Amino acid sequence: MQKGFLISFEGGEGSGKTVQIKRLRDHLTEKGFDVVVLREPGGTVISEQIRDVVLSAKNVGIAYTTEVLLFQAARAQLYRELVLPSLEAQKVVLMDRTRDSSVIYQGIVRGFGVDVIEQLNTISTKDTYPNLTFLLDISVEVGLGRRAQTDKMDRLDMETREFHQKVRDAYLTLAQKNDHKRWITIDAEKTIDEIADQVWKGVAKKLNV
Repeated sequence: MQKGFLISFEGGEGSGKTVQIKRLRDHLTEKGFDVVVLREPGGTVISEQIRDVVLSAKNVGIAYTTEVLLFQAARAQLYRELVLPSLEAQKVVLMDRTRDSSVIYQGIVRGFGVDVIEQLNTISTKDTYPNLTFLLDISVEVGLGRRAQTDKMDRLDMETREFHQKVRDAYLTLAQKNDHKRWITIDAEKTIDEIADQVWKGVAKKLNV
């Protein structure tokens, strides 16, 4: 690779992003790639502190504007400390959510507008886009059902079913539009192995491996 490669995983709650990222990390490592796995919000000391605030179930009264700015602040810190240096070092960076999550959750569903959020994304990422984005699409019922079986319910998980349906619809619209020709949509209700196979096919094609 002439430079690093950024792969993001997007989707609603319970879509299985974490599991698929681990599978892909292992596969890429076996192929000799230097892989970095990160999540948003989080990934650095400061960004994890912001995560604790913005996702805490105790903070249900957080203003939407505060939510927007906290997500961007966490992103800016993560890109400065880890994402951009890793790409410069020709590593493959796997991200559990990044700029598209803000477009969906705050830009479209919260109503701040895509243009406003993308302007902020440009600042926080230094105009960096993923080379490849996987949308793990799952029905709201199945996704929330999976989350309810864990102890990981956060403030966004607690939103209404209507909210989560809007999130899913917005993701499908964005992926279908496919700006930058980087989106691959996968049915996340398939088996873990079936999903992992589709992910690898998409990655192998992009990386020519």
